[in-house]
Amino acid sequence: MGKELTESKIMQALDWAYEKAVNGVPGLDSASELAEDYLASDDDLINQVNSLIRWQNTKAGTSGFLTGLGGIVTMPVAIPANITSVMYVQVRMIAAIAHMGGHDLHDDRVKTLVYACLTGNAGKDILKDMGIVVGTKLTTNAIRNISGKTITAINQKVGFRLLTKFGEKGVINLGKAVPLVGGIIGGTFDTIATNTVGNIARDTFVNNSEYT
Repeated sequence: MGKELTESKIMQALDWAYEKAVNGVPGLDSASELAEDYLASDDDLINQVNSLIRWQNTKAGTSGFLTGLGGIVTMPVAIPANITSVMYVQVRMIAAIAHMGGHDLHDDRVKTLVYACLTGNAGKDILKDMGIVVGTKLTTNAIRNISGKTITAINQKVGFRLLTKFGEKGVINLGKAVPLVGGIIGGTFDTIATNTVGNIARDTFVNNSEYT
């Protein structure tokens, strides 16, 4: 495809996707706006989060939604558009869940935890290696105590994992580089992976220990 992936490109793309997810783009809600829509329901927090994850798995897999991303996929880092789209959609979902859990999306430590969730089940191992246990909500204080050195180490591991995930085999799994204009894209969006990522985010940012 002529766009060689590297860890630094992956991290640049992540930073770009996170900024767009947090600040919003024309025509699409920001992560916090998306979160507030679900928080407005009468359900308890866990059900609100689960509803958000289910929506991502159905809505985000449709060609209309992905083509609606429009200019979002034109980014400064040379990464295939299908990877960029998946990255943006999943980062926005995770960030929305973090917001629902009461976390500050402008905190670099929260951003790093969002990135770790993007790696799916591997994120649990990455965080565990750093002494962070997923499954019980991380309190604001616990997140505040994560050192800059730990953030750097987590980001390095995340970059490596995502490079593997989005490497040649990963690109094929994510939709064989189907163009975003027109064609049917349903099925190219990995709903199973998105569901896993959503569940990891819920386990990380929202206290669900009493529900499991």
